[in-house]
Parts: sequence; C-alpha cells; structure tokens
Amino acid sequence: MNLWKLPRLSRVTQPEATKETLNVVGRLKVRNNEVLQSLKMKDYAKFSTFIHPEKGMTFSMYSYVNPQKDKHFSLADFRKYSSSPIKFTWGEKDGTGDPLILSLKDYLEQWVFKKDFTQSQFSLNSYQGQGNTINNIRKTYEGSLVENYIPGTEEYGLMDWNSLFFVFSEYEGQYYLVAVINNSWTT
Repeated sequence: MNLWKLPRLSRVTQPEATKETLNVVGRLKVRNNEVLQSLKMKDYAKFSTFIHPEKGMTFSMYSYVNPQKDKHFSLADFRKYSSSPIKFTWGEKDGTGDPLILSLKDYLEQWVFKKDFTQSQFSLNSYQGQGNTINNIRKTYEGSLVENYIPGTEEYGLMDWNSLFFVFSEYEGQYYLVAVINNSWTT
C-alpha cells in the first residue's frame, strides 16, 4: 500500500478506510521508533534488520537527494561496512563544500543521529522542517515518508532545527528502509 496516495486522516470518511489508514500509520510509527532506538543504542546489527532485503538502502546528507551520488548499501554491504574502518565520501558539507569523509559507523553517529531523534516529532508524508534546500524526496522515492523533526530554538532564531527522514517500502507485509535522509537549515 502506498500511503502517499491515501487521503489525509482528517479527510477519511469511510470507516474501513479509516481503520486501514490508522493501522498502517500505527505500524509505521512503531517501525520508525524501532529504527530510532537502534540508532540511539548504536545497535547496527539491529538497524540492519530494517534495511530492505532486495532494494538495500540509500543515505542522503540533505533533502536534495541525488541517487547518482548518494551512498547506497545492500543489506550485505551495510553489515560488512558497519564495523569497518573504511571511510566513504558521503557528499559535500553545505556552506563550505568540504567533503564529508567518514566510516559508516561514524556517519551514523555523527551525521545521521547527530541529535536525539527519539525525542522528535513524528509526521507521515508531510514536511515540518522547511529550509532553503530543494526537497525532492517525493520525486525520487516511492513509499511512505516519515519525518522525525526537532524544532529550532529561540536562541538561534529557530534555524537550528533538524529532521531525519526515513523512506519505507512494504515488502512481504513488513516495512523496510530504502532511504535515510537528513535535513537542516543550510547556508
């Protein structure tokens, strides 16, 4: 089931559609929380169980995703490199253009889970964090888009917000990750 084609919950009027939508939303929220918890605990063996078994998973540094440049890992490759010291070039840092070169483990800890997203606001197929980067996630990926959003603070003029997106695809009755995408205010 592609949730992007489901009506917003407030517009669902048929009881069976509401029940089905709420069931899917509930399942995605549970899966989202499991993924976040595995990242927080740095349990990458557990995290790997959420990666799509056939499609693998892609990491994007920002919400402007580029499938030709973003790092893609099969399930086997993720497991191989998650404890390896081998470094990858993940992309360029906004503002400086400097390459971000880290091992997979360090990328997960320093970039993907740079804030405690277990304390974030959950949203499904909508965007809370709005910045100056073009967001082409929906044009690039099919599936259910979850945003984990941490609002900015008054101290920084609300510009220190962060989002961690997961794109889930259903496979054999389960939801699996096909993309992990960060977003924040960029310069």
